Amino acid sequence: MRKWITSRLQSIKKHVASWGSKFTNAQRESLVGYAFISIWLIGFIGLTAIPLIQSLLYSFHQITIVGGEGIRLFFIGLTNYIRIFSTDLDFLSALQTFAIEMVIFVPVMNILALMIAILLNRKFKFRGFFRAIFFLPVIITSGPVIAELLRQGAGSIPSLTDSGLFDILSSTLPRFLSEPIQSLFSQIIFMLWFSGVQVVLYLAGLQKLDTSMYEAAQIDGANAWESFWKITLPSLRPLILVASIYTIVTLATFANNPLILLISSDMFDPNKGYGYASSMAWIYFAVIALLLWFTTNLIQPKEKGYRVVKEYSRLKR
Repeated sequence: MRKWITSRLQSIKKHVASWGSKFTNAQRESLVGYAFISIWLIGFIGLTAIPLIQSLLYSFHQITIVGGEGIRLFFIGLTNYIRIFSTDLDFLSALQTFAIEMVIFVPVMNILALMIAILLNRKFKFRGFFRAIFFLPVIITSGPVIAELLRQGAGSIPSLTDSGLFDILSSTLPRFLSEPIQSLFSQIIFMLWFSGVQVVLYLAGLQKLDTSMYEAAQIDGANAWESFWKITLPSLRPLILVASIYTIVTLATFANNPLILLISSDMFDPNKGYGYASSMAWIYFAVIALLLWFTTNLIQPKEKGYRVVKEYSRLKR
């Protein structure tokens, strides 16, 4: 019995190997990637895709809930969208503020995370303890905890708010710029709490870099600043893209996001309802998708960004 099982396993292994030899290395890597996300894909198709399509259909209807009959749909086409862009100034103002905040918050959070990762990558005592400290907020800070901390003012630095900096910003910058910058300074601690995953990503990338490249650059006369711009940053470019996308999605889906709270409140407003809120949600989704597209095209790895690393790998072989 044992010999039969062994022979069957070897036969299966040969068939898999022969089947895998038909693919290129890039195709094999793609298959491995799809295997890793297959569980998420199954969950998305089975649990999320249907409500998502249903929400899109709701955005073209006026919805009323009648006792005993359930949900009653009345098709109105693009009326909800036209109404939002023509009359709902609160939503449009919140959407504009969100977009400007993303343009400011995402680079700042990633720069902070990269600086912390570089510091934590150095050799010093209690390095593991400090790494755990920076990742701890990701584990313990849920939506209600963050809401309570922000309500108590724990997300800001009091010396900044009391220094008159906000008054200077309000008097020197236009309102659409001063408000996001003020929000940045007032939530600087909050941003550090949400940088734990980015720190881990950058730290993993820094630990994979070959120190021989830095030694070769140092022999050629490059200083630490030049090595950072020519070796470290190009090598971390894929991780910068992943961290930026993660930051946008995290901030956009945060439970205390003003836009999400506004959509939730309008969903139960008798003058607006589920259909109107669905239209707001899809406009919000379109803005997030546009930000993700812009970020991907701005940061995505280019061939020239890997010139140093590829040349080093070729010479090493």
